[in-house]
Amino acid sequence: MAVPKRKMSRSNTRHRRAQWKAAVPDLVPIVIDGREHRVPRALVRAYQRGLLHPDD
Repeated sequence: MAVPKRKMSRSNTRHRRAQWKAAVPDLVPIVIDGREHRVPRALVRAYQRGLLHPDD
């Protein structure tokens, strides 16, 4: 594991952390029990197999 050789300043640490951005997951329309639902693309297979149920 990489270990820093010097202490990073508070300003640099906060600036670096401020660059992290969470992306909104793209929602995909799927049909479950005759009704259309929008679910995250990564979870489409789980919804189709019945492992997850959309909450209305």
